[in-house]
Amino acid sequence: MKISCLQENLAKGLSIVGRAVATRSTLPQASHVLLASDEGRLKLVGTNLEIAATCWIGAQVEEEGAVTVPARLLTDFVTSLPNERIDLSLAPRTRQLNLNCARNEASMAGMDAADFPPVPPVDEGFRLNLDPKAWRTAVEHVEFAAAADDTRPVLTGIHTLLEDSEITFAAADGFRLAVYKLALEHEVSEKVEVIIPARAMRELTRLLADEEDPVELAFNAARSQVLFRLKTVEMVATLVQGTFPNYSQLIPASYTTRALIDMRQFLQETRIAGIFARDGSGIVRIQLQPGEDVAPGKMIVSARAEEIGEHRGEMDVKIEGEASKVAFNSKYLNDVLQVLDCAQVALETSSPSSPGVIRPVGVENYVHVVMPMFVQW
Repeated sequence: MKISCLQENLAKGLSIVGRAVATRSTLPQASHVLLASDEGRLKLVGTNLEIAATCWIGAQVEEEGAVTVPARLLTDFVTSLPNERIDLSLAPRTRQLNLNCARNEASMAGMDAADFPPVPPVDEGFRLNLDPKAWRTAVEHVEFAAAADDTRPVLTGIHTLLEDSEITFAAADGFRLAVYKLALEHEVSEKVEVIIPARAMRELTRLLADEEDPVELAFNAARSQVLFRLKTVEMVATLVQGTFPNYSQLIPASYTTRALIDMRQFLQETRIAGIFARDGSGIVRIQLQPGEDVAPGKMIVSARAEEIGEHRGEMDVKIEGEASKVAFNSKYLNDVLQVLDCAQVALETSSPSSPGVIRPVGVENYVHVVMPMFVQW
């Protein structure tokens, strides 16, 4: 194996596949990255056995070959090198990878490429091309609501429903629910309902940041794997098996109070209150007071922590319905408000013990439900 490439390209490729490499694994190869020649390019592969990322970079291939080396060691070394050509070579019948760049030389003990965990093929299944910007926006609106722990595995994923000419994404962790509908240019050939790991979706949004070409979405016939194919990167993830909760029942059908709030001001007040909420179980209290005659309504955002202090902020808002009060976790409010790109949001409530609903005004394809926190008023 003799391959040459630019340090900048190799470092970028390693940063992409490195995010899929297992940090802790009983299988040594899972902490390695695979380097292999592939039709005149250098192929890099990283996997944690649930997500596999493959990246191709331009290279000059003199001799074909493949090897796996510790991902962290290789990445740290390559990123510290000057932006010049790197020569990679593997002596015959050995697993010692030699690297030369400028006046730096290194050798790394590798392992046989044949022992590297194979990337599952995703073929003869459902395929669809999507606009990368629209996909990224959709995922960013829901992924933060997925559960972080494995207590209920289905909640660690994003429920994805493809039907007619629409994709519906939904994520929930038992305390909040986010639902986003993405319109498609063409009607899908069949209904597909799967749960994609939230972590895979997060990694994909990072890859789509600078992507302009359509991203290909594919599922295998068994609906056990999903493939995301970009111009020079492919990511395969194992789908979460199980039944996602019927989230449509969690969205309140009515409300007694609806407030129209300036989104940026709401986010600012929530962040300020969150400073005090940190030492007060994360609780932010919201009181909605309708205006009288021509006077505007008022929203009071407050937080307090025993023995530390308290905060109270006021905003003029338009309120429909009766006076209301409700308490939320400050982090949950921050998470949803900072992804919204709108001038106003609507906050719908019914009682201090009922869920609150947040909707961007003028946008019909997104809804966010937050469970209340029970406090003494």
